[in-house]
Amino acid sequence: MDWIPHWNLQGKHAFLSPSGYSWLGYDAEKMAKSYENKQNVARGTALHEMASQLIKSKTELAPKKKALNLFVNDCIRDGMSSEVLLYYSDHCFGTADGIKWDSDQLELRIYDLKTGVSKPSFKQLDIYAALFCLEYGVKPKKITIIQRLYQGNGYQEQVTIKDKARIEGENHGNIAWIMSHIKEMSKILEEKEAEIKPFKFW
Repeated sequence: MDWIPHWNLQGKHAFLSPSGYSWLGYDAEKMAKSYENKQNVARGTALHEMASQLIKSKTELAPKKKALNLFVNDCIRDGMSSEVLLYYSDHCFGTADGIKWDSDQLELRIYDLKTGVSKPSFKQLDIYAALFCLEYGVKPKKITIIQRLYQGNGYQEQVTIKDKARIEGENHGNIAWIMSHIKEMSKILEEKEAEIKPFKFW
């Protein structure tokens, strides 16, 4: 058989792929919604890449009350670093959209750009803060953490001083607890990984 090579599609995955066969059960409305979600994800990725390039080149956008404009301009004016990977283990790491550590003021800033419509959570930024403290040996009870979530036409800000829980009685409201949990969960995963026997193909 002389197979058609389709060189232009090598390495790509179709939306209606055989391996992602769940679409067989979609009606027209669900199919349209699923495709729209995929396009929104791609748009979000492109906007994050553009924002990062603008911040790195210190190119401000027009002063409009839109999340992207505010995020880029605030990051530049506040001296934030863009797309910084924070690492604890091979099982726990993540990339902060914008981050700055002021060792003189003992102040950590973390800004995050949200391009979707779902309600964002500061828990993601709390994990970034925990990863930062773990990787760079900073004690959260001695610092101030300023976090911003940019979405729609503005941003929400959360300020934490000396790692006080934001919800009384909620352990995972503070960074120290998250740091401890990261260590515990990473250890469990590492132990599980060690138990897995390598595959033998002969």
